[in-house]
Amino acid sequence: MIRPWHRVVPALLVLGACVSLAPAADWPQWMGPTRDGVWTETGLIDKFPAGGPKVLWRTPIAGGFAGPAVVGDRVYVTDYVTPDTDYKKLNNPSTRPPLDGKERVLCLDATSGKVLWKHEYDCHYEVSYPCGPRCTPTVADGKVYTLGSEGDLFCLDAAKGTVVWSKALKKEYNAATPIWGFCGHPLVDGKKLICLVGGKDSVAVAFDKDTGKELWRAVSAKEPGYAPPTIITAGGTRQLLIWDAEKLNGLDPETGKVYWSVPLAASYDMSIMAPRKGGDFLYAGGIGGKGKLLKLAKDKPAAEEVWTGKGTTAIYPINSTPIVDGEMMYGVDQDGALRGVKFATGERVWETFAPVAGGDRASNNGTAFLVKNGDRYWLFNERGELVVAKLTPKGYEEIDKAKILEPTGYSRPRDVVWSHPAFANQCVYARNDKEIVCVSLAK
Repeated sequence: MIRPWHRVVPALLVLGACVSLAPAADWPQWMGPTRDGVWTETGLIDKFPAGGPKVLWRTPIAGGFAGPAVVGDRVYVTDYVTPDTDYKKLNNPSTRPPLDGKERVLCLDATSGKVLWKHEYDCHYEVSYPCGPRCTPTVADGKVYTLGSEGDLFCLDAAKGTVVWSKALKKEYNAATPIWGFCGHPLVDGKKLICLVGGKDSVAVAFDKDTGKELWRAVSAKEPGYAPPTIITAGGTRQLLIWDAEKLNGLDPETGKVYWSVPLAASYDMSIMAPRKGGDFLYAGGIGGKGKLLKLAKDKPAAEEVWTGKGTTAIYPINSTPIVDGEMMYGVDQDGALRGVKFATGERVWETFAPVAGGDRASNNGTAFLVKNGDRYWLFNERGELVVAKLTPKGYEEIDKAKILEPTGYSRPRDVVWSHPAFANQCVYARNDKEIVCVSLAK
């Protein structure tokens, strides 16, 4: 039985391939250019220099789980300004403490950290873990799209910060705020902006990305869940994956038509990770050892179950999405162990607590975010440490580690930082609830 305080804010957290939004040097959305956690930058350090990596700048910001996005010489990040920042008191997963404050969208100079513009609006919170927004901004075609914890969706001019269009999702779709807030990172696909919303027949909604006009709405569920919309190609067909609290769905991204649905309910409605595809297989899993591997049809958009997780196989992540690398999948499980598993069978090949808790057994919901770069991985853990390592079928090989941020959040019984960093311009951009930092990784 999982105790209530072991349930945590997802997305953070949170959470397939999609249309490429920018050159490889940019990090225009959650998990990078193609939302797969792959960084193609070259000319990077092999190990950290003596005394640690070079910090280029630090800029004060307020609370939030939303990671930054970086496009060209600009960094976009969201936060929440409120007088009450006692996270040890506020971060109780069983409550929704009422807070009043302002959500903000900040645009910073990527080379200096100087604030170039900000957009802010009053926002009343009643969510668990209420420190700030969850969704990384999505930047495409001169616009930046942000989704706040209480469903405030904005399209802003990326250069000036002026509002192009906006939606109050709760009001317009009669959607209740999930206990951990709106967490599905918005996805740009062609001319569409696809969002996780909620409400009757509107778990997923596609908007015209330039005007905000609704193009389609689809899927009903008791809760929308927290998993980001994800695009794959299988059976000769582009498919939109929407994992709600009850089932994993494959949709036509152009119309919202449901191609297939497979029952998959994570405990506490915590569908969080983006489903991962490898070859003809698709995997999704979450808290409570709930997961499934599906076989995708080769000739049509369809899926059938291969196996169901048992808690002693595969990976059941909370705050981060695993990465599929060849025949292996690497990711941090609910217990804080980094695991290497065979993707097609779920067989656990190895595990280690080293990158999350320094070798000690991690507390439940231990978190590290993985990014693949060539034959190495960069891992940003909940202790604010950046780790460079090799992950292979043979195991985990740590190359170096350096602390770049203090953990300012709180998850009983420890301080944490749960925000996916951005990698661009031969740098890492990471945030906690007090500052955002740019650290050089250039040789």
